[in-house]
Amino acid sequence: MVQQVKLGWNGPMVSEVCFGSLAVSPLQGRVTFEEGVDVMRYAFERGVNIIDTAEIYANYDQIKAALQSFPEVRVISKSYAVTAQEMAQSIEKARKGLNRDVIDYFMLHEQESALTLKGHHEAWEELLKAKEKGMIRGIGISTHAVAGVRGGALQPGLDVIHPIINKAGLGIIDGSLQDMLEAIAFAAEMGLGMYAMKIFGGGHLAKAPEEAIDFVRSIPGIQGMALGMSTREEVDFNLNYIEGKPISEDLRQTVKYRERKLYIADWCQGCGRCVEICPQGALSMSVQREGCGEQAEVDPASCVLCGYCGRVCPHFCLKIV
Repeated sequence: MVQQVKLGWNGPMVSEVCFGSLAVSPLQGRVTFEEGVDVMRYAFERGVNIIDTAEIYANYDQIKAALQSFPEVRVISKSYAVTAQEMAQSIEKARKGLNRDVIDYFMLHEQESALTLKGHHEAWEELLKAKEKGMIRGIGISTHAVAGVRGGALQPGLDVIHPIINKAGLGIIDGSLQDMLEAIAFAAEMGLGMYAMKIFGGGHLAKAPEEAIDFVRSIPGIQGMALGMSTREEVDFNLNYIEGKPISEDLRQTVKYRERKLYIADWCQGCGRCVEICPQGALSMSVQREGCGEQAEVDPASCVLCGYCGRVCPHFCLKIV
């Protein structure tokens, strides 16, 4: 079974692996609704007892279906809400969508610093009220920023931080890998719960998954990690490795060498940095949707999946999946 860890000094015991549901959500479109439900259930059968989602993932109904036989699995969700009304609506949407009276953890999504937290103070106060009423068990933030981790560590009432961290420092928007490690150490001194995201760097570090996992597991203060898994084979690979079980060569080849592609998320801001750095000339700018301006577009025939583009994207829009 997956190792159980304590999420913060006052948090519950949960599996070290948190199921990252973005990989099976409509937002990425890698699997069908039914395939996603099957993968989640399989992970729960293998001992994963916590799942990460967000309002923007649009997969509450998918998770609800997977949880029908696993009421003990804890759920984390996130919202971009700014006002108290928006946050109250987000919480109620999660409760109804997941068919749960209580959401285990609810977070402000992608906070960048103490200043952005200040800008979301109404939503934060609403989270505190919901926690007092027993609608939420714990509250926190997710962040791609060093300043976000430091700001979250000082935020009154915060229980959990979900920071981006991986061995290459990919996706950190305001500092180096060392800066992020120091910020995580600072938050750990506060006794906060922390579970890592993007440990495979959005797919760019998937060629050496064991090294990516080992790096994050070695960081003091990080109790667990959210792993995006879209097949049973990926579940088996990750859990077998973490549990110290043998990994067959067939399983390794299936996971490591399955067909992949460059995925460009629809929240691309059209900054063009990826186009400038692509050595293959596989990326260009084009109008994707009326009124949305330019967004990056990939020519699959020219793309060699080198991952250089993902290293410069400030919004982590490009992933190898």
